Amino acid sequence: MKRTLQFYDRPQRIEDFPVGPHFRSGHLVEISAGMRTFRPVINSTKCRKCMVCFLICPDGAICREAGGVTVDYDFCKGCGLCAHECKFGAISMRKEGE
Repeated sequence: MKRTLQFYDRPQRIEDFPVGPHFRSGHLVEISAGMRTFRPVINSTKCRKCMVCFLICPDGAICREAGGVTVDYDFCKGCGLCAHECKFGAISMRKEGE
C-alpha cells in the first residue's frame, strides 16, 4: 500500500486547530513498528468506547471505528500509554510475536 502525505490549510483561529489525531493512521511516511517490543491488544468486550486511548496515543496509531477502536500496528511504537490510561483494563500489552 502506498503511503501519501495529507496536507491541510494552516488554521487562522485557535478553534480551527484539530483536536486529537486529525488523520487516520497511515498518514505518516515511514512504518515504525520495527522497534516495538510490546504491542497493545484491545479486548472489545471490556472496551467502553470512551476514546481515551484514541486521544492519548502520541503516534495516532489508534483508529476510531464504528464498533470501537482498532490499533494500526504499522505505526504503533508500543509505548503502552493507551494501556496505562485505560481505566477499564481493556488494553493489555503483549510481547511482540505472541
